[in-house]
Amino acid sequence: MLSGFVSAFRTPDLRKKLLFTLGIIAIYRLGVSIPTPGVDFGNVELCLNQTSTNTAFQILNLFSGGALLQLSVFALGIMPYITASIMVQLLRVLIPRFETLYKEGAEGQATLTQYTRYITVGFAAIQSASYITMARNGVFFPGCSVPVIPNDTWNVILIMVLTMTAGTVFIMWLGERITERGVGNGMSLLIFTSIAASFPGAAMTIWNSSNGPANSLIVALVVLVVIVAVVYVEQSQRRIPVQYAKRMVGRKMLGGSSTYIPLKINMAGIIPVIFASSLLMIPQVIRQFQGNDPSEWMVWLENNIADPGAPLHIALYTLLIVFFAYFYTAITFNPTEVADNMKKYGGFIPGIRPGTPTADFLDYVLSRITAAGSLYLAIVALAPTLVFVALGLSTSIPFGGASVLILVGVGLDTVKRIQSQLEQRHYEGFLK
Repeated sequence: MLSGFVSAFRTPDLRKKLLFTLGIIAIYRLGVSIPTPGVDFGNVELCLNQTSTNTAFQILNLFSGGALLQLSVFALGIMPYITASIMVQLLRVLIPRFETLYKEGAEGQATLTQYTRYITVGFAAIQSASYITMARNGVFFPGCSVPVIPNDTWNVILIMVLTMTAGTVFIMWLGERITERGVGNGMSLLIFTSIAASFPGAAMTIWNSSNGPANSLIVALVVLVVIVAVVYVEQSQRRIPVQYAKRMVGRKMLGGSSTYIPLKINMAGIIPVIFASSLLMIPQVIRQFQGNDPSEWMVWLENNIADPGAPLHIALYTLLIVFFAYFYTAITFNPTEVADNMKKYGGFIPGIRPGTPTADFLDYVLSRITAAGSLYLAIVALAPTLVFVALGLSTSIPFGGASVLILVGVGLDTVKRIQSQLEQRHYEGFLK
């Protein structure tokens, strides 16, 4: 692998792409540490050191690289764009116009991308206003006596909302620049950077806990096992053979080739885990607005739904992951469309008739694969959390299953892209 890195930096155009990507990441990390106008950064640091933050906000803070609780210009991170992208994909099922644009090719998808940007700006404005309101009301730092926003007049709040919204738009622009001129998917790399930046602090937290060396060893072993499982499953495929019949086009004989349809075990990626975690965080967020005297039903929800170690939380988390895995896979992969395209170009699965039988076969295989993939996601997401609960550690540290899934997935994708570019130039793989 080290020789692959050396070869990558010896190739002039690939070296420019890698340096450009690293430069964009450096700019992103710099913006994380710049406070928003109107925020007293000294009071923010004081509140962070004196109070304990709600687990829901700690997880959101993790995906923003620590910018959320510092109320920096990049406080929202890239999550509004991710939410908008998922929303546009879901709207393809509800709005025929979106599905038509998706099928129009590059031009239609460019229009969908523009819609995603508009929705991102709307989400960013709403979220920034919500987070500023929470910070003013003490929801971010319960029990902190000093105000993090000393001057909360309407013009200061408006400037803060505009600044945070502009920060999200700038992050979106940085991610698109990486995708176009750098190496890898820009949005994924920015999330990768945000999570990885929290690792040193989390490692120190584990080490400073009671029985720190033993806890650190156990967490390291669990994370290693999860990484091995993620790499193995994410690389696994169910290859369905496809045969194309020979046909005459003009004076040329085309077809007669064999290929396959690669179906990943985990077709939905990290999306089911994100959706399930977001739904189960709702009781924690609502609890913060009820002050020191919450209602009985809210206490029950907090103890049984929001608590990661509660049996009901584990059961609901697993069921939600399985549900969203099937739901998202059904949206992103249409067996009927694939079967029609195969039939149009003279392709067929050996032993299966073209048309509806092929679609039924693909749906059958996909259902069985998704069952295994959803259970794998649930196990990977729950295993580290249960270990942290057993050790008495915080469940918001970035060594959880969702974080490892993102890090390993983005890392594998980036390495494959570098490898493919090296093979084009030197016919030599990145990993030997």
